Amino acid sequence: MPDFGIVIHGGAGAISKYNMTPKLEKAYREGLIESLTSGYKILKDGGGSLEAVQRAVNVMEDIPLFNAGRGAVFTNVGTNEMDAAIMDGATLKAGAVAGVRHIKNPINLARLVMEKSTHVLLSREGAEEFAKIHGVEERPDDYFYTEQRWNQLQTALARENGRDRTELSEGNPDADKKFGTVGAVALDKSGNLAAATSTGGMTNCRYGRIGDSPIIGAGTYANNQTCAVSTTGHGEYFMRAVTAFSVSALMEFRGMGLIQAAETAIFGRLTELGGTGGLIAIDRGGSISLPFNTPGMYRGHFLDGGRPWTAIYKE
Repeated sequence: MPDFGIVIHGGAGAISKYNMTPKLEKAYREGLIESLTSGYKILKDGGGSLEAVQRAVNVMEDIPLFNAGRGAVFTNVGTNEMDAAIMDGATLKAGAVAGVRHIKNPINLARLVMEKSTHVLLSREGAEEFAKIHGVEERPDDYFYTEQRWNQLQTALARENGRDRTELSEGNPDADKKFGTVGAVALDKSGNLAAATSTGGMTNCRYGRIGDSPIIGAGTYANNQTCAVSTTGHGEYFMRAVTAFSVSALMEFRGMGLIQAAETAIFGRLTELGGTGGLIAIDRGGSISLPFNTPGMYRGHFLDGGRPWTAIYKE
């Protein structure tokens, strides 16, 4: 087993090679490689798993292709509202933010919530006030504007025909969406695990909707005794199934190995509820698992002694 390693995802959904151009696929794979390499370097140099997952997520937050940070999708009223969470498997401490609009890298703010406050989850104006106090890098609204995301919202609005509905950010059965929530999990040389997740939420969402990404145990979880997990998909189902924690619980209380526990969490309760998506996980021994029940999931890993590996489709 590797002494250390990192696993990432960039979203899961209706992703097909038939509708993917070679240029776009190349751009996604390059983004995944950059994210993996940045996190792996920290681990190789003796850095901690928290730093590694934070940096890997930072890279994807800065790439407009992914639905996080600069690439965040638009809500029904044309705003960008972002969520993020990070968890330390060594201490079970966690930090999260929800509904922030001007934070360049939401995962950085989530870590500050964990380390500089007595809370776990801050939201909206309060979270942004906390960010100002701690000098977190902010950006104006137009930084988060991309033509692709704006056109996506217009398409969703045109399809509504008076119905109240939202579009799954990672894709849906009606269209081949090529973007998604991002996340990373890592094991460092000291045996510590960490998980991080960041998202722009759902296109065309209303009413201040918050998904699973910033919910500890639903979209993000880490425990040195078991594993670190980050999920991606239809958040309402991941919350109802408490998917991220379920993987850890199946290992701790049922004695399952990581792969069996991760596959049970995705192909068992989540799928039975009607949820779609996937997860990435790594355990304290360096085993990894990347199950998903959708046509594709942007994913990759870079383990000690190996080379960076990426995949998109159900290969």
